Order: sequence, then structure tokens, then C-alpha cells
Amino acid sequence: MATLNIESEVTGTIWKVEVKAGQLVSADDTLLIVESMKMEIPVTAPADGRVAEVKVIEGDAVTEQQVLVILDTAA
Repeated sequence: MATLNIESEVTGTIWKVEVKAGQLVSADDTLLIVESMKMEIPVTAPADGRVAEVKVIEGDAVTEQQVLVILDTAA
């Protein structure tokens, strides 16, 4: 089993968390939404897997390349 760290591509604020630890997700499912410069930017799953940990909550300020979600995948 591989572990993927899903990172923020931008500096911003966590607007909405769509998943929780233990949840199964498919590739391209929205994990959370980051608000940056009045734009809502979805963060999606790069592969099928299970959410191991959500490292942020709604309202958190995040920086570029900060780990947001840890995903366990079969590959």
C-alpha cells in the first residue's frame, strides 16, 4: 500500500472539507476546497484510496506545498 501526501498548490484558506479519515475516495473526487484570492480551488484525489488523515480544518490558513490530506492507495 502506498501513501500519498496531497499538498496545497496555493497559499490560501481552507473553505470546505469534503472528506473525513477512513472514507473511501475515487480518483478526481474533491477532497477539500481552498479559497485563494477570492477563487475556490478544489483539491482532488490523484488516485483511488482511503483517506488516512485530514491535516486541516475549515478556516485554516495554508501555504503552498503544505500537506492537507494523507491518502492510502492500493498501488
